[in-house]
Amino acid sequence: MAISKDRRKKKIESIKERLAIEQGLLRKEERKEETRRKILVGSFYLENARKNPGDYKKLVERMDEFLTRDHDRKVFDLPPIEKME
Repeated sequence: MAISKDRRKKKIESIKERLAIEQGLLRKEERKEETRRKILVGSFYLENARKNPGDYKKLVERMDEFLTRDHDRKVFDLPPIEKME
C-alpha cells in the first residue's frame, strides 16, 4: 500500500512539530537545572562568607562590581548605579 505524497508531507510536519515541542521541553528543563545550580552555588558562597565577616565584605565588594541593576544591588545594600546622561 503506497502512501501519498501529501500524507508523507503531513507526517513530516507532524514529526517536526513534535520535535520542536520536545526540544522546547528539554531547553526548559536545562534552564531549570541551571537556575537550581546557581541557587546552590550562591547559597554555598553566602553561607561560607557569613562565617567570616572579612569574606562577606569581599563578597559584597565583588557584587558591587558585578551587579548592574539597582533592584539587584538593593539586596546587598549597595547604592544605585549613577546613570550617565
